[in-house]
Amino acid sequence: MAKAAPNLCFSPPTLNQNRKENFFSSQNGCFIHKPSLKTTFFSPIFRSCIPVRISATPTRTIDHQVTDYNAKILHFCQLGDLENAMELVCMCQKSELETKTYGSVLQLCAGLKSLTDGKKVHSIIKSNSVGVDEALGLKLVSFYATCGDLKEGRRVFDTMEKKNVYLWNFMVSEYAKIGDFKESICLFKIMVEKGIEVNSYTFSCVLKCFAALGSLKEGECVHGYLLKLGFGSCNSVVNSLIAFYFKGKRPESASELFDKLCDRDVISWNSMISGYVSNGLTERGLGIYKQMMYLGIDVDLATIISVLVGCANSGTLSLGKAVHSLAIKSSFERRINFSNTLLDMYSKCGDLDGALRVFEKMGERNVVSWTSMIAGYTRDGWSDGAIILLQQMEKEGVKLDVVAITSILHACARSGSLDNGKDVHDYIKANNMASNLFVCNALMDMYAKCGSMEGANSVFSTMVVKDIISWNTMVGGYSKNCLPNEALKTFAAMLKELKPDSRTMACILPACASLSALERGKEIHGYILRNGYSSDRHVANALVDLYVKCGVLGLARLLFDMIPSKDLVSWTVMIAGYGMHGYGNEAIATFNEMRDAGIEPDEVSFISILYACSHSGLLEQGWRFFYIMKNDFNIEPKLEHYACMVDLLSRTGNLSKAYKFIETLPIAPDATIWGALLCGCRIYHDIELAEKVAERVFELEPENTGYYVLLANIYAEAEKWEEVKRMREKIGKKGLRKNPGCSWIEIKGRVNLFVSGNNSSHPHSKKIESLLKKMRRKMKEEGYFPKTKYALINADEMQKEMALCGHSEKLAMAFGLLTLPPRKTIRVTKNLRVCGDCHEMAKFMSKETRREIVLRDSNRFHHFKDGYCSCRGFW
Repeated sequence: MAKAAPNLCFSPPTLNQNRKENFFSSQNGCFIHKPSLKTTFFSPIFRSCIPVRISATPTRTIDHQVTDYNAKILHFCQLGDLENAMELVCMCQKSELETKTYGSVLQLCAGLKSLTDGKKVHSIIKSNSVGVDEALGLKLVSFYATCGDLKEGRRVFDTMEKKNVYLWNFMVSEYAKIGDFKESICLFKIMVEKGIEVNSYTFSCVLKCFAALGSLKEGECVHGYLLKLGFGSCNSVVNSLIAFYFKGKRPESASELFDKLCDRDVISWNSMISGYVSNGLTERGLGIYKQMMYLGIDVDLATIISVLVGCANSGTLSLGKAVHSLAIKSSFERRINFSNTLLDMYSKCGDLDGALRVFEKMGERNVVSWTSMIAGYTRDGWSDGAIILLQQMEKEGVKLDVVAITSILHACARSGSLDNGKDVHDYIKANNMASNLFVCNALMDMYAKCGSMEGANSVFSTMVVKDIISWNTMVGGYSKNCLPNEALKTFAAMLKELKPDSRTMACILPACASLSALERGKEIHGYILRNGYSSDRHVANALVDLYVKCGVLGLARLLFDMIPSKDLVSWTVMIAGYGMHGYGNEAIATFNEMRDAGIEPDEVSFISILYACSHSGLLEQGWRFFYIMKNDFNIEPKLEHYACMVDLLSRTGNLSKAYKFIETLPIAPDATIWGALLCGCRIYHDIELAEKVAERVFELEPENTGYYVLLANIYAEAEKWEEVKRMREKIGKKGLRKNPGCSWIEIKGRVNLFVSGNNSSHPHSKKIESLLKKMRRKMKEEGYFPKTKYALINADEMQKEMALCGHSEKLAMAFGLLTLPPRKTIRVTKNLRVCGDCHEMAKFMSKETRREIVLRDSNRFHHFKDGYCSCRGFW
């Protein structure tokens, strides 16, 4: 009865001193097998691999002339003369050659990678019915594997009657070399089934396969088996086990093995250093190296490279330099892999000059060397330097690989160098790399971060294969470039192609927030909850931001409180949210909570808290935070911080102080800073100062229409119509166009847009106009009169009043009152700042209809309820 192949399952290893014991026996508690001819090994990844048996051919006799042919062929093989050796092999008769002669010719074919000649020899062997013994079989299998035809080598292997452990190990190793780790393990199983006495090389190789597959449990069972066979103290096997456990993210198990190993060699030490470094435990890895030095153990190139990688990861430049000196003494500097690692270490430690010195001294450079330098320039944001390297590479005939290209594109993206990015794109097209998925994704990212979504879309639209990164790059790019509608359209198209991930959610939520699309945002929030993405902190932060910008501050705070581990972004979003809604005191309380939680604010956090103080008129508190930022946190104020302080002074009526503050700034003020003061001049009707400030603004941004319009509005409110006319003529001469005021309101998932003075095309235009007239009439009855100065036109009072009724925010609010059910909050968003008359009408509407109205303009939120606004006049 034929012996069946056992069916195996792993359990924790136990010790047994009997080396010949079958580790698959059911009694040892490690493996269980059941007789079956069709069962598979271990787990689904192990398929049944039963070799085909053939009969051995009879041994042939050799006469005295055969020796001459064999000797001649062997002589040609020694000389490397394959042509003459093959000629003699083909001339010889069936029984004239020995198996070792065939083996020598096959070895020469393998050395010269001559697959054709080797196949011819194999054909002669088969036609002459030569028996393939273990030695000749190894030569045949080795020849095919060396020439890249492992499939044919396996066919020879399977037909052999007898195979020793070296041939089995060779096949296990060859499959591992081509990355077919499952087949390597399958062969290992068959070895055990057939009772082949495995050796240390077998275990070393198969443990690497388990490590590569991440098969931790199965590898542990092999650990148990090798202990039973007595390999637990074998140096090479333990080294492989250490590497296996490090690969399986089990550094403590690896450390335990190392500590128990008596006969440590340099590979043992190297395995510990590289293992710790690769597991993010760099300090422990460098500690092992220091221990190695203390004990006087000789290092090799692998040691040096692992330590340099550790120095690069931890930014330990001093140790890296010391290792560099040691490597020079040991003459390792001539090795290109050492030079590349050294270059990378200097680059990642921020010593770009040191990296450049290494690069210039390198006698031989490969694409890795160039890529490391490019990556160094990228980290420092020097896209120009990266481009120069690209040009030098072309001159030296070095072809860029995908890593180099993506590194340069990343440098362009970080520095916003669109022109350089386009040059790289031209290189990509010229070198036929435009079909590479990674290159395309990097290209789109570069275009998006440089503000060119047209360029990003041109790449995206031509891609044959798109992955999740491709879609996320487009969705996120549109969101960040203030194109929320395009982001939502791309997201909708993505849903038809593949399932979004948490990154997609973090990209699309800002688009909803930008549009104040609350209903759409809620739908996406539901999708996030159903798919378990809410635990992702980026998604959680984006959700808080969404509800903040949609005016649902209470829900935003609730979600914020539910984040288990808040980072600086979480806190900053909440602080900024309170600031946008005019809740300065709540913003300050949240800022203090953040500090109590041990989170240190950065410059963005201070912008948020200064903004909150500005929009709530908290002058004293604003100055206090400004000085805390400078004195306690050593953060040097930037233009944004100064702009907040000017805005704070201007809103509180301290216009002259604001002007003097600007004149004393240590850095040149930009248009935003002067613009903040110009807005204050409008609030407090200071025409003289406004004219002086406007001159500065126009010098800095002569093409910005907004500032011309702002000064024209200041003149109009003071009824200086000649000056208004002059400003409008100036705008016309410059060819500038004013952005029309528009507002939108989302109802049942649909965004309804209204443009100032253009309501006739709307299907509900008559109802909207009737409602506004009714509201205006009631306002007059209660003593409210239209603030016609906000009409900004030179006309009589009636015409001004009619113009005011056409402001987009009034149209949107009226449509909300007509369409939304009772008690439903009306949420309107406007692209410009709300005018004073619309602000008054919104307060009246909230009181008259007993409805809460949330109006988000370009500057902040206004919550209208019972005739009051949350801004308290600071807008």
